[in-house]
Amino acid sequence: MELEQDLFARQEARTLARQAEAAQKQLEAMGSEGLDKICRAVAAEFEKKALELAELAVRETGFGNVEDKITKNIFASREVWQAVRDMKTLGVLNRENGDKLWKIGVPVGVVAAIVPSTNPTSTVCYKAIIALKAGCSIVFSPHPKAISCTRRAAEIVALAAEQAGAPKGAVSCLSVPSLAGCQELMQAAETRLILATGGPGMVKAAYSSGKPAIGVGAGNGPAYIHKSADVAGALKKILRSKTFDNGTVCASEQSIVVEQALVSKVKATAISMGFYFLTEEDSRTLGGILFRENGAMNPKTVGKTALELAKMAGISVPGSTKILVGSGKSHPGYGKEKLCPVLGFFVEENEAAVLQRCLEILHHEGRGHTFSIHAEDTAVVERFALCMPVSRFLVNTPAALGGIGQSTDLFPALTLGCGAIGGSATSNNVSPMDLINIRMVAWDTGKEENQPVDTLVEIITAKILEKLNKGY
Repeated sequence: MELEQDLFARQEARTLARQAEAAQKQLEAMGSEGLDKICRAVAAEFEKKALELAELAVRETGFGNVEDKITKNIFASREVWQAVRDMKTLGVLNRENGDKLWKIGVPVGVVAAIVPSTNPTSTVCYKAIIALKAGCSIVFSPHPKAISCTRRAAEIVALAAEQAGAPKGAVSCLSVPSLAGCQELMQAAETRLILATGGPGMVKAAYSSGKPAIGVGAGNGPAYIHKSADVAGALKKILRSKTFDNGTVCASEQSIVVEQALVSKVKATAISMGFYFLTEEDSRTLGGILFRENGAMNPKTVGKTALELAKMAGISVPGSTKILVGSGKSHPGYGKEKLCPVLGFFVEENEAAVLQRCLEILHHEGRGHTFSIHAEDTAVVERFALCMPVSRFLVNTPAALGGIGQSTDLFPALTLGCGAIGGSATSNNVSPMDLINIRMVAWDTGKEENQPVDTLVEIITAKILEKLNKGY
């Protein structure tokens, strides 16, 4: 049975990739006006279905909550469309150097898109809009835990796109959650680029496919509350961020780091807001629930509420608890990514020690992703910004929302590049500009003709000597 399923999945992947290639050629010929019409229609229809898709996602995966998944779906439709609608992606983008250098945008072609279980519907709309805006067709590979809601999201997008003029096959989705099918799609001759959002294994597979890929690394952003910060305001933003969809956004804060002098104020303020600081013993107990013996995240804890997690760990907490805070030094897991409303808490003697602790956390996990700071002192912001090995350095904002561009001026995205240091091909919040190639049209400038004769003789002589030395 499994062999038959794999054979079907491979054949389906090949078929969809071929259809996508044919559709992509038609998309490219439609021009910017035609593509904008399609993207506008996709965004509008997806927004109408935001509630339906949110309910499907929570029911199928058990991750997060309906209210915040609605917000994600609207973000991925309305806000992504607003960000791309005036973006020029195809044709002559600009002319430079006295009209001697033209830059022409060209679609990369067929995009294979891996969809994570934590954002199984919103990712579909976001990736579809940025692909279509770039003149690319897209084939989705859903996560096994989210096959139904992802397929429904892709169905809504595909129908809206086709009704707005897109060719059939411009948007499609594998129907079987098979690793064999996903690999076949990534390696298909027609696939030109892989957009991989998911776990480290899937991202590694994308980069090992032999095709260009844009993957993302783990998020593990520390949040530094500086002594110049509005402490209550900072904690309110961290609370909003870390409870958003029950902590499933990878850009959300994973630990709080403070100086010793600020501990009492931070703790007292946080407790009044629903943060619950665990004892050393309870911190170790919860850490053992959050992570398996091999250090991998326990999927059963992903997207659960603080109360659900406390119950799983057998820890008694007040009914008003919104976030569990564990001692950073009690269990190694508190210095890692936790896709649930749990934070590590690190206390350091001074600012220099805080900086070192944050570097240590990020180099352990999360390099290239996100760091957040709450401070009114711009000098300390600059000092840390020059040191942190991240692509998104967020200031006085909820990290989950700031990182994806909802509360900042970053491009609104659900695929967040981590740069070379994080093993990613880009450090961008991935946009349509990451899905095009730039064709350079370069005119002769006469620079060589204007060279003095003596200089030309020297250049030619040097080239002849170079070839003689190489044995030509």
